[in-house]
Amino acid sequence: MTTETPSKPNRFTGAFTQSVEGLGKGIIDVVSSIGGVVALGLDVFRWSVRRPFRLHNLFTQLDFVGVGSIFIVGLTGTFTGMVFALQTSTAFALFDAESLVGPTVALTLTRELASVFAALMVTMRAGSAMCTELGTMRVTEQVDALETMAVNPVQYLLVPRVLAGLFMVPALTMLFNTTGMSGAYVVAVFGLGISPGTFLSRTQQWMAPSDVYEGLLKGAIFGLSVALICCYKGFNASGGAKGVGQATTEAMVSSALAIFILDFIVGMMMH
Repeated sequence: MTTETPSKPNRFTGAFTQSVEGLGKGIIDVVSSIGGVVALGLDVFRWSVRRPFRLHNLFTQLDFVGVGSIFIVGLTGTFTGMVFALQTSTAFALFDAESLVGPTVALTLTRELASVFAALMVTMRAGSAMCTELGTMRVTEQVDALETMAVNPVQYLLVPRVLAGLFMVPALTMLFNTTGMSGAYVVAVFGLGISPGTFLSRTQQWMAPSDVYEGLLKGAIFGLSVALICCYKGFNASGGAKGVGQATTEAMVSSALAIFILDFIVGMMMH
């Protein structure tokens, strides 16, 4: 009489199961994070219209997010405009259309690059600091101490940071537009020999106020999203110093992805 030996589990089946489980867990984490950010945004809006209005905290964050980012945004905008003017002039020279360098750079900056790059600079400089600071306060129980003193931590800590992102990223977007066009003008006029009158008149001919408004709207959306994501990740950090570092890394990656995804969505809705 023969007895059947149980078959060994298939390695392929085990690997496939683990892959499916990992994918499912990843999707659940993404959906949970999106829901948490949206819920936090609603909570921030609710507390932003309730007394007491902590104007000192708000102006402190406006200074940190906006004024503190002027140098890096201005420098990035200048060299972005210079590089873009240089590259577009090379392409347009093939068709004897160098006069289109000005409007091409202007439209690209105002519609897309200025808001995206300004938001990325704010994410790397201010967003990381927001997440790290809030995460440190959470793991050292400073947030719990605020609640013990009957101070709502969302109103005291998060509302000023989110409003600063909402207000200052559009302002930095305009700064990026200005410095970017200045850099493009220097390269086009003094480096490539394009007539100043041609550069300016062509730019005025093809640009419209709606192009600037689109960039400012995107800047406001990006600033709000970045601030909410960074505050959410830091506010819910756990696990000590390692957890704070992990939360900051997740906040940076999520913010960058959100900027590019929202850029496409808003662009599609406005065209």
